Parts: sequence; C-alpha cells; structure tokens
Amino acid sequence: MDISLLIGSSAVLGAVYCARLAKRRLELSKAKHPSLRGHSRMAKRLARLIPNFEYGVEEFFGVDGAPAAVAAQRRTGFERLARSLRSRFAKGKAENDSLRSAVSDMQFTAAYRVPFPFSRYVREQLPVPAVMLSAEGTQLTDLDGNVAFDLSGSYGVNVFGVDFYRSCIREATERADTLGPVLGYYHTSTSFNVTRLQEISQLDEVSFHMSGTEAVMQAVRLARYHTRRTHLVRFCGAYHGWWGDVQPGVGNPQRVRETYTLKDIDADTLHVLETRNDIACVLINPLQALHPNSDAPSDGQLLGSDRSARFDYAAYKAWLERLRDVCTRRSIVLIFDEVFLGFRLARGGAQEYFGVRADMVAYGKTLGGGLPVGVLCGKRQWMQRFYRERPLDICFARGTFNTHPYVMTAMQIFLERLETPEIQAIYASSESTWKRRAEMLNHRLTEAQIPVQVAHLSSIFTVLYSTPCRYNWMFQYYLREQGLALGWIGTGRFIFSLNYSEDEFAEVVKRILAAGLAMKADGFWWREDALTNRDLRQQVLKDLWRRGFRQTPPPSVRQLPPVPAEDARA
Repeated sequence: MDISLLIGSSAVLGAVYCARLAKRRLELSKAKHPSLRGHSRMAKRLARLIPNFEYGVEEFFGVDGAPAAVAAQRRTGFERLARSLRSRFAKGKAENDSLRSAVSDMQFTAAYRVPFPFSRYVREQLPVPAVMLSAEGTQLTDLDGNVAFDLSGSYGVNVFGVDFYRSCIREATERADTLGPVLGYYHTSTSFNVTRLQEISQLDEVSFHMSGTEAVMQAVRLARYHTRRTHLVRFCGAYHGWWGDVQPGVGNPQRVRETYTLKDIDADTLHVLETRNDIACVLINPLQALHPNSDAPSDGQLLGSDRSARFDYAAYKAWLERLRDVCTRRSIVLIFDEVFLGFRLARGGAQEYFGVRADMVAYGKTLGGGLPVGVLCGKRQWMQRFYRERPLDICFARGTFNTHPYVMTAMQIFLERLETPEIQAIYASSESTWKRRAEMLNHRLTEAQIPVQVAHLSSIFTVLYSTPCRYNWMFQYYLREQGLALGWIGTGRFIFSLNYSEDEFAEVVKRILAAGLAMKADGFWWREDALTNRDLRQQVLKDLWRRGFRQTPPPSVRQLPPVPAEDARA
C-alpha cells in the first residue's frame, strides 16, 4: 500500500474524529446554563479567587451610593432593630454563643445568613435564636418565651403540623417498644409500609435508608450499575443533597467529572440526552418548577433584587413529559427526588401532581412521621443489587439504622393517617387555598407600596424584591422582630405547614406588612430612579476589586464599632 495514501487516509479519519468530538462538546456546552451555575469548574475556580472583605461603618449603610441623610436614617433604624432583637433574644443569643464555638453547622449558617461583606457586623448585632423550647400548632416558643409563627416548616418535614408528627412519634414509640432498638431484623410494620409505598409510588420495589441524601445516592449507584454508563444529569440550581456527584462546583471540595449540569426546560438539553451514550440517569427535583435554572433562594446571595421565581404548571408538566419520552427511548433512568416535596403536593407526590411516572423515586423527610428516613422506590429492573448469572457482580448498599423499628412504626402511622378523611380533605383544597392566600398577600403588599411580592408552589413561598436594592437581606430581621420564625435562608423560602388556619395566615400577613413598613420607613429600600440591578452588580465587582485584588488593609484594621447600648430610660 502506498504509504502516503495511508498517511493521508489516517489524517482524514483523525480530522473527522476530532470534528465529531468538537461537535459533541459544543452541543454539551450549549445545553449548560450560561451562568456560573451551569459551569461548575469555572465557578469553583472563581470562588477560590474571591477574597473576604467587610464594609466599614462609614460605608456599611451607604454602599449603594445613598445620600448621607439616608445612610444615617438606615443606621438609626439598624440600631433600634439591634436593641430590640438583643432584648427579645437575650437568652437565645447566649445559648447561640455557647454552641457556636463547637458546632460547625452553626458557624456556617451564621456566617452565610447574609452576603459576606455585611456578615460579621450583622451576626454580632442582630441575634437570631437557634434553640427552641417548645412547639404547638403553627407556633414555636424560644428560650426567652417569645412565641413566633413557624415559617421554616422544619425544612420540609412539617407538612401537616408539628402536633401531627408529635403524636405519630408518641404512638410509634408504643408500637415498637416490645421489640425496641433491635437492628438488623425487620419490625412487623415494614410489610405494611412496603405495600403502601408500592401502591403510592406505582413502582415495584422499595429500599430503606437513613436520609433522603442516602436514598438519592443509592438511586444513582443503581442506575450506573445497571446501565453500565458513567454520567448523571442534574439540572442547573437543583439540590439533591450535599454529596459530591450531585453538588459540583461551589460548596464541594472534590473534583466531579461524571456529572453534567444542564439547563432546565431547554431543547439543547433534550438533544444531549438524545445523542450521548454515557448518561446513566437524569435527576429531577420537582421544586425547581418554582425557580428553574436557579439555586435554592437564600438571603446570603442577595446582592440585588434579581431573585426570580414563577411556577408554570403546564410548562413544567410538558417538560417532564418530554424528559420521560427521551429517557424511555434512550434507556436512561429517570429519577424523581421527592425528598422535599413528597406528600406535600399530593398523596402520590409529584408523580401524581404532574401526571408523569419515574423509574425511581426518592422520598424522605415527612415520610418518617417526624423521624429521620430515606426511601427509594423503583422498577424491579433498576432496583436489583446483583445479577444471578454473575454472582460476584453486585451493587452493595446496607446501613445499620435502615429499617429502625421506631422509624418503621412512625412511617406506618404516617401512611395510615394519610388515608384519613381529614388529610384527604386537606389535599382536596390545598391547591386553591394556597393560590388564594398568595394572591391575597401580594395584593396587600401592593396596596401598602412595599416593594415585595411572593411566588409560590403550593404552600412554599419565595419572596421577590421589585426595587433594586443592596439591603433586601435585612427584611428577614424585620420579619423576626414581628414574631415570624424563618429558616437560615431567610426570605428565600417560607414553608407553611398545611394546618395553617385562615385566621393564622391573616395574622402572618399582618406581620409581614408591619415588617415591610418598618424596613421601608428606615430607608433600606431607598433608590435613585436610574439605579438598576446591573448597577448593583457592578458596585459589588468594584468593591471586590478595590478591597480584595488591590490588597487594601485587612478587615481587622477596619473594626466596626458596637451598636450603642439601649438608653436606660427606654
């Protein structure tokens, strides 16, 4: 054979191969969200370059260019609020301070409750109670005796109200007491739970785990095991627990190479699923229907007023149907992560609510009847952990506390009560109830000329801000002063339990309005007419350049003075 012909043919084949790789890479890049949320490696690199800095008191209240009079107005309001919260939460603050030095979770949540340039001063002056003494109905009581409406919802556990779960746990303790904490065997309640979960999920098999994160981990492992493919697809902004593969980028110190973070509700994503042969599974968190392609909203990320959220049922249902179709044709495992939303939207969860069936569904939180739990339900072809024809080819997964007797009995009681007329009546009216309540709240906020609105998915609300502002994160502290208990992400989510009465919700609305009017009166929502969210982002970049990259004196040199003690006559 002519050697020149062989070389030429090889060069052509090499060029074709390289062109094909480049095309596939371009298609994958198009399916990623253009923001840093869609480019996890770039986000991680950038995060390592961002230095810490703190605003000095001379600029803390005027970083948006507000006139001196407005900055002074804000400082006066801040000092009044600080005195009020320190007085209200004196015992709580002392307990917080005692725990924080040894509890790493508390250190993290305290540091990231607001944007980091404001964090230290706010943390010192505006205490937030982390320890609660008692709960009843829709209210919590802290160490200082303050009673507040609970809008944290126990991070998704508390669907039907704290008293519901307290009674589940009490009865579960009695049912399991004859066996006690004997592990490695099954309690008699397990059979009931399996049968009921098969019926609810419309899936063949069930495995029990210790948390929702564990259930998702097992779902992904099984998908990879059976498909013999490497990659999982998650969608931009979606949360599936804190383990490496599903949390690439900022927040995960490990390098994740087998995860594709793609755009939600996008044709480019469908094209990638259609054409790649390395995708084992697609992970869906139905909560993303409220804010597609955005992270879970947190006040710690509020640099302006560009937080967005809007629930479009028809659009998200159509998207899930398209995903179901392409996953079926390409033998990709479709996994619904219903750890957060499961049993809140409907008895059958998001599968029932949107009318789309998954290959696997992960449950957690509320399903444990108030106790920690994770459950994975799936089609038999995906759930099996071994191959009979290859006895050493297994997908091992066990846990000491899986099927803990007290958790199993609490789950049984939860599933039994799910069928009662009282709970079925709640489900029947829930959609219309929370739609009406959200509309009423938005109407009242508009009437009061408070630059706040809410978007919602069932009983989960997200606060949106309509006026460009660097201080929206302050709203959570005004809400707390009014007796509203929030999660650490502040106004990112209000998670209402479904037992809120009309009178209780009306009282919450009244307190939200009072908080908004107080914050408005203190000047935190002042803005120049020409100021935009883009201007605010540019201000942040300029501050980073001046304070970080140009090596100005470290924060310790620019200490903020303490807020003056309350006047003895007050």
